[in-house]
Amino acid sequence: MERVSVSGVRATARIVARADGRGGTSLPVLEGDGPLAPRRTRGSGDEARVMLVGAMSGPLGGDRFAVRAAVESGARLRVGSAAATIALPGQAKGEARYDVHLDIAEGGELTWLPEQLISAAGSDLYVTTRVEAGEGARIVLREEQVLGRFGEEPGRLTSRLTLRIGGGLVLDQELACGPGAPGGWDGPAVLGGHRAVGQLLLVRPEFAADPPRARLLGEGAALVPLAGPAVLVTAVAADARLLRRVLDEALGQLP
Repeated sequence: MERVSVSGVRATARIVARADGRGGTSLPVLEGDGPLAPRRTRGSGDEARVMLVGAMSGPLGGDRFAVRAAVESGARLRVGSAAATIALPGQAKGEARYDVHLDIAEGGELTWLPEQLISAAGSDLYVTTRVEAGEGARIVLREEQVLGRFGEEPGRLTSRLTLRIGGGLVLDQELACGPGAPGGWDGPAVLGGHRAVGQLLLVRPEFAADPPRARLLGEGAALVPLAGPAVLVTAVAADARLLRRVLDEALGQLP
């Protein structure tokens, strides 16, 4: 249930995808409260599709949002969002949090393609994405962050992404940007003056035997194979539109 307190809103969305035994995927759990409203949309083949719809502004200062999604063995789930998420300053003081926990069982498949996260001036958001994958799971995950709306300075944004496969840690990285972030975040070794940053994480069993080679993928993007059946593409761009194009092109180049 949604809870509102002097320190902000608490809200959680939950999704469970399960093979239905008839060649499709059912959603025995699909629930959310307050600003997080998951809605089932028309799927394709054996894939279930869910759209996250924002019912309120936010996250605002002091808010605590969470999304929990589990894909069981043999199920296929695709999740998107209806619009960009905008981190805003709020009446409550302090950092807002947006925590995403994705659990994909062996033989499950998840495609996670939300719209951009925009860090508006004066906001302070810490977002975490934790991915737990079983052996043989298949994952496509895209994250995009935009620092500031048009013509404004960004808020503070800290983003952490972790990936475990079969219980072993494969990736754990964090990026902090904006006012109060460690020095150098906008320098040539990190964003280099760009205002949009994104990453594409792919987990595929076939990468264990034949991983893609590390390489540049056009201007501002690079592919790095991870120590497991996974690859990570990172990209920077001048704005959200260019970032999406870079990541789409990168995905199209992967086998």
